[in-house]
Amino acid sequence: MARSRASFTVDPEDRDLFRQTVGAVKPLRCDRIDPVPVHPAPIPRFSEADEQQVLADMISDYFEPADLETGEELYYRREGVQQAVLRKLRRGHFQVGAALDLHGMSVAAAKQALTIFLHDVRRDAISCVRIIHGKGKGSRHRGPILKRKVNHWLRQRDEVLAFCSARAMDGG
Repeated sequence: MARSRASFTVDPEDRDLFRQTVGAVKPLRCDRIDPVPVHPAPIPRFSEADEQQVLADMISDYFEPADLETGEELYYRREGVQQAVLRKLRRGHFQVGAALDLHGMSVAAAKQALTIFLHDVRRDAISCVRIIHGKGKGSRHRGPILKRKVNHWLRQRDEVLAFCSARAMDGG
């Protein structure tokens, strides 16, 4: 059983023996303060530039020509998304929350703009957007390059559930 400090007494004979054994001691001066370790500021895992690079890397430039429809209209529905969602999208039943115009941009500039745009609309919880890729009239005989690229890039993004070409009355 533990005794409380108040009830504990030292025998005078033991105290004398202790003092004799220890001898003349002098307490150490302790006027020194131990330094507090300075921790460096935490380094963020991704700087803004690194984050942009990661986002850009999520969309590759490789595409398989066989994946493209031969017709003029593009459409895509991710597996698990109801056909009715694509049907409503094609009929223009969803309100467009944001738009991105890629007209006249190079492939690299369009890719970067699309990456940033998709990041921003996801952050802002916008569910329906319009991406204008142009008709490719400036690319001479090569056809609509950005149309093919945007088609491929959008299919690679997990957050893209469906997309389609705009209706004729909306410029599609």
